[in-house]
Parts: sequence; C-alpha cells; structure tokens
Amino acid sequence: MPTPAATPRNVLSALPADLIERLFSDARPVRLPAGRTLFAAGDPTTGCYRVDQGLLKVSVLFGSRGERILAISGPGEIVGEISMLDEGPRTAGVAAVKDSQLSFVTCAQFRSFAEEHPEVYQHLVRLLTLRLRYNTVAIAAGTFLTLKGRVARALLDLSEAFGHDVGNGRLLVRQKITQSDLAAMAGIARENVSRILNEWKRQSVVSRLAGYYCLENPQILEREAAS
Repeated sequence: MPTPAATPRNVLSALPADLIERLFSDARPVRLPAGRTLFAAGDPTTGCYRVDQGLLKVSVLFGSRGERILAISGPGEIVGEISMLDEGPRTAGVAAVKDSQLSFVTCAQFRSFAEEHPEVYQHLVRLLTLRLRYNTVAIAAGTFLTLKGRVARALLDLSEAFGHDVGNGRLLVRQKITQSDLAAMAGIARENVSRILNEWKRQSVVSRLAGYYCLENPQILEREAAS
C-alpha cells in the first residue's frame, strides 16, 4: 500500500509566510483553556484561527463509537480554514489539548484580504488538490492497515509535525499525547494501543522520555505503516 506523500497539514498554513502575516495582521486574540471546545461539527462558520501557543485537536464524533482525531495542530497552524472557504457548516470539531492562545480572522476579513491579494486562490487550488490526494490514500490506509500499522501511522504523523532529532535517528515527539488521543488518531481501542506500545517498548522501537513519545526506530514504524 502506498504511503501518503508529505503534504500540508492544512491549506492556509502552507501559504507563503508574508501572506499569512498580512492575513492575521488585524486578528482578534482568543484564549482557549485545556479541555474547552472551540467549535463543534455542524456549527456555523464565522472564520478561522491560527494557533499561536498551545495545542488543539481536530476530531469527529461517531455516537457511541467515540471520537476520531483527524489532526493535532500546534503553533503556526490554522484550523477552521476549509469551512471558511465556502462558509458552510464546520466539518469537524476543535478542542484544546492544552491551554492555547489563538488569533481569529473572520470570513469577511478573509474575503477582503483575498480581493486585495487574489494570488491567494492560486495557492489554495494547488494545496487543496494535494490535500485531496493525501486524504484519499490516508482513508485507504485506515481501512486496510493492521492495528500496528494504524498506531505506527499515528506516531509518524505526530513526529512529522512535532518530532525533534535527538541523535542516532531517534525522533522525540515534543508534545505530550495521551494513549486515548493516540487511540483516537489511529481509530482503534485504547487497550490495543497500550498492548502495541508495550510490545514496541520491549523491542526498543518506541520509548517514553519525560512523558514524551520517542521513536527509537522510525524505520520499523514506517514498515508497519506501509504494509
């Protein structure tokens, strides 16, 4: 099964830095305490948020089957951008994993900005196409991968966003993620995540350093995620 190629985690945060700075130059600051919901799926769209400090999770709820985390967003990333483009209802919910500080831009501000900088749409078309390709492969992976493959994919995604090379090919995920959140990212039960992580710890594939996950052997995880 092909592994998803590297792609922007969201379409607006991959815009050129100068456009991002201009777009958020008049943004309103927002504080969001840990555990608080920013918005829920189905809520009306009012704008988008840039994460300045903290950590957010983007997720959907499936009734009694629980939560599926689609992404973990840290400083510099933007949430709520898809609904803002068509101003339809929110497609997923966003909540704070830790105390967060955000910058908020309304739909009207974005429209005004795009009128002054129409080149923004060229970037969005290209980036949305890349994201669609990525999601198509990711959906297939979530359907056909083994349980280990799903956990490996979740850890690799976290390392891509928050990983720091600590030597000898080891990657430290510099965000504290719970087993429950990891299970929600992988779409499997927390008990299965615990069992898999314990096995990988014994095999020195994954370790925990001061509460952070460390990928001791990313190559093994990449093989699991591709099989």
